[in-house]
Amino acid sequence: MPAGTLFIVATPIGNLGDLTPRALEVLRSVAAICAEDTRRSGQLLAHFGVSTPLVALHEHNEDALAQRVVDRLLAGESLALVSDAGTPLVSDPGFRLVRAARAAGVRVSPLPGACAAIAALSVAGLPSDRFAFEGFLPAKASARRDQLQRLAGETRTLVFYESSHRIAESLADMRAAFGADRPAVLARELTKLFETVLDGTLADLQARVDVDENQRKGEFVVMVQGAGDDREARLSEGRRIYAMLNEHLPPSTAAKLAAEITGAPRKELYGAR
Repeated sequence: MPAGTLFIVATPIGNLGDLTPRALEVLRSVAAICAEDTRRSGQLLAHFGVSTPLVALHEHNEDALAQRVVDRLLAGESLALVSDAGTPLVSDPGFRLVRAARAAGVRVSPLPGACAAIAALSVAGLPSDRFAFEGFLPAKASARRDQLQRLAGETRTLVFYESSHRIAESLADMRAAFGADRPAVLARELTKLFETVLDGTLADLQARVDVDENQRKGEFVVMVQGAGDDREARLSEGRRIYAMLNEHLPPSTAAKLAAEITGAPRKELYGAR
């Protein structure tokens, strides 16, 4: 008996009208649907009158469940994988299952559709020919700041996901790492009723989020323009090196060494936060 197919199905990130006809057809025809949150996916399926059985597959059980799913595929069943919203495996579980299926010789077929990162990038007005998707930043403040410092010299547009609980803190940390004047765009609740897309400098966005409680609600995509010319790249790298040295050396010494290492202006590094 030939093996079935594992379909990777993108689902809406908000507006239910964004589910494609082909995705709906596949969700109705497969033997089962692997879902990160069966309750949330169940609501989507109920809206479209789909009664296909659901199987919970999430970060806590994916390793254990992957082989059982592959066994069903090898037995001839076709299955689908969906995430809570958007394209599976983009900051969501699933890659272990896909890897196991491909290793077993099972066909894995994508059904493209909604993806918050790409949707946000398409309306941002930032350079999109090259970009780096960073997903969710670490929840712990120190780890988040360290990661942002490492990205300060990145020349590609940076794309982050963020939650309502940390959006204000993350914008403040981005401002500190990338500079207050770095252009950025904040996309909130894309395709939903209260969709907003704000642009400006990181200082502008931080100020708007701080004063408007509504801009701290929902799901966010934050896009930051990459370090531009050589001077900006040197300054970003200089700030990163200065922050590291400043933990162990007096500020003036840390700034002097960071300037010598990166070529960044010493005066713009001294006292940087």
